[in-house]
Amino acid sequence: MKIYTRRGDTGKTDLRDMTRVSKTSPRIEAYGTVDEVNALIGTVRPTGVEELDEYLEAAQNHLHVVQADLANPEPEEDDPVVTEEHVNQVEAWIDACEEQLEPLESFILPGGDEAGASLHHARAVCRRAERRAVALADHEDEVNETAIAYLNRLSDALFVFARLANLEAGVREESPSY
Repeated sequence: MKIYTRRGDTGKTDLRDMTRVSKTSPRIEAYGTVDEVNALIGTVRPTGVEELDEYLEAAQNHLHVVQADLANPEPEEDDPVVTEEHVNQVEAWIDACEEQLEPLESFILPGGDEAGASLHHARAVCRRAERRAVALADHEDEVNETAIAYLNRLSDALFVFARLANLEAGVREESPSY
C-alpha cells in the first residue's frame, strides 16, 4: 500500500464508497476528529492501570469502526458500522470503573497525573467529535445515530477513566471555585 497517492493534492479526498468530497466537508470533519480522539488515546496507553489499558485498546478499535461508519454515506451489508453492542460495551466499562470511585458531588477540574490529564484531554476532543457527527447528521440524510450515541458514551467513559487513573496515581480531585 503506497502512503502517498497525490489524489488529495487538490483539496479533495475519497469516502469509503470512493465518492470524492472536499476535505472540509462535514463528513471529513466528523471522522477526522474521531481520528484525533483515537490518536490522543494512543498517547495515553499504557496508563499503568491494566484494566484501563484493556478498555482503551478496545475503544481504539471501536473508533476505527466509527470512522469507517462516518466515512461511508451508504454502508452495505458487510461494511463496518457502530452497533448497540459497541455502546453497551462502553456502558459496562463505565459501570465497572464507577464501582471503584467515590460518587461525584460536584464538578471537577480536568487534570491530574499524566494519564489522567491526557484522558481528560481525549474526553474533550471526543465531545468535539460528537458535535461534528451531530453537525454531519444535520447536513446529511444518512448518519448512523448509534455512532453519535457511541461518541457520547465514550466521552463519559473517558471522564471516568481519567478519574480512575488519578485515583490509582493518588491524585486528589479538585472542584472548581466559583
